[in-house]
Amino acid sequence: MSTQADVKSIDTLAFVKAAFAAFTHETGQALSECEMQGQRAVDWICVDQAGYWKAECRRMTELVNKALRDLEYCKAYKKVGDNQPSCIEEKKALEKARQRLARAEQKAEAVRRWTPVVQQQFREACVRLVRFREVIDVDCPRSMAQLERMLKALDAYRTVASPTGEPGSSPAAAGPSMTRQLDDKPAAPPPPAGGGAAP
Repeated sequence: MSTQADVKSIDTLAFVKAAFAAFTHETGQALSECEMQGQRAVDWICVDQAGYWKAECRRMTELVNKALRDLEYCKAYKKVGDNQPSCIEEKKALEKARQRLARAEQKAEAVRRWTPVVQQQFREACVRLVRFREVIDVDCPRSMAQLERMLKALDAYRTVASPTGEPGSSPAAAGPSMTRQLDDKPAAPPPPAGGGAAP
């Protein structure tokens, strides 16, 4: 296993660390925005719309009752002799009020039906966002700390005095390399003097 490092540019590690920091910041903001917008949508459906259509049902019920009273008034007080009044306008108003009431009731029922579904889906989405936030809040700082340690180690290595006594000088200029691989085999012992076999 080699103990040598083939580092082309220390600045690249600094760039990666800065990119991690930018990613962490921007992603954290995006997650907060997702949570806020999601909660706003849930509140709009489960609170605002529920209250709105409940109030609409009450209002449309009142309009239906008013239209019924108007129709009864027309039938009772607009009668001329034995001729029964047609009360066409009052009948149209009643039919329109009933249609509006039916629509409001349909909307209110839809809100009641979808409220638990929307809340459940939002909770599940929040669980996934929490897991992703753990990556942003834990793993990214851990990676940046590791990169910082690597940068410090490489910077310290770069400033270590070379065999010529000059810090940061090129190993090639200092003569043969003093590094060796851990997996190199040890050199064979020199043959005995005289070239013959040992007695």
